[in-house]
Amino acid sequence: MISKKDGGERKLGIPSVSDRVAQTVAKLSFEPLVEPYFLGDSYGYRPGKSAHQALEITRKRCWRYDWVLEFDIRGLFDNIDHQLLMKAVKRHTDNPWLLLYIERWITAPVQQLDGSVVARDIGVQQGGVISPVLSNLFMHYAFDTWMEREYPDLPWCRYADDGLAHCRTQAEAEQLRSALEERLHECGLEMHPVKTKIVYCKDDDRRGSYPVRKFDFLGFEFRARRSMNKRGKYFINFSPAMSTSAGKAIRQEVRSWRMPKRSDKSIEDLSAMFGATIQGWINYYGRFYRSQMYMTLRHINSKLVWWAMRKFKKLKRHRRRAEHWLGRVAKNFPNLFPHWRMGLLPTVG
Repeated sequence: MISKKDGGERKLGIPSVSDRVAQTVAKLSFEPLVEPYFLGDSYGYRPGKSAHQALEITRKRCWRYDWVLEFDIRGLFDNIDHQLLMKAVKRHTDNPWLLLYIERWITAPVQQLDGSVVARDIGVQQGGVISPVLSNLFMHYAFDTWMEREYPDLPWCRYADDGLAHCRTQAEAEQLRSALEERLHECGLEMHPVKTKIVYCKDDDRRGSYPVRKFDFLGFEFRARRSMNKRGKYFINFSPAMSTSAGKAIRQEVRSWRMPKRSDKSIEDLSAMFGATIQGWINYYGRFYRSQMYMTLRHINSKLVWWAMRKFKKLKRHRRRAEHWLGRVAKNFPNLFPHWRMGLLPTVG
């Protein structure tokens, strides 16, 4: 089990080395058979698709449609119906060894911590190499093609078990939510009661008063924000930026590095240890409304200040002096940390 952000636990299966090799071979054989059938608005775990693409298309559609139905499927990997999944698999291949091994992997029993073995009749192993392809195939028939067939005029976007659909009116969104809930129930799935909501996309042109005016998707929070147009004038725009929960998770990760206690390391060592991770955060969360990241990235500077206070005797118990020292280092070596290259330097003395 691994902890989830909402306080729950997620079952995680770790394949053996031989199983991982075998699943990789099966994936390389099976994925090209189903990939051409997947629809363009499915973005999760697909070659040539990315979360940024899903966010970009969602941002543009939020400008055109007033309402969004945001939904999350509760425990997708744990609740996929084996019979329906194998029916979908057989629709795309009759290869006997592929059918044999896929069925073996999804029905493999789970060994508990106490040594007992529990049989499985639903769900796919989260952590398996081939599991993302199988879950995408299941959702292709459970949601994607259903939306194309039943609501061809409503655009949608899905990334694994997180998805949303754009609607013109609140009534249309409520009707879609009821229909989707029924559809997922037919497929053995359930919408998450808390994470599923209907959102009004409020901005300068849409000034209605409704209780829910923001939503989180792929680590970004979509809501009304102050933006600048090409002529330099400010306006209120419905757009994404790094979510509060993502910023909190980053700060927790930075605290887990315990930088202040690494007084045996040089500042170059700290850069080598954590620079790539910081750059990854900037690359992902800095794609939209980058300034939302600044406070979180400055938190890294504060940890470096505490490191300096422990590292050097002359800076001990002198926070302001340590800030000035770090500022001089940043001024002389602005490329040492990725966020310094963005101009987020510590105080310069």
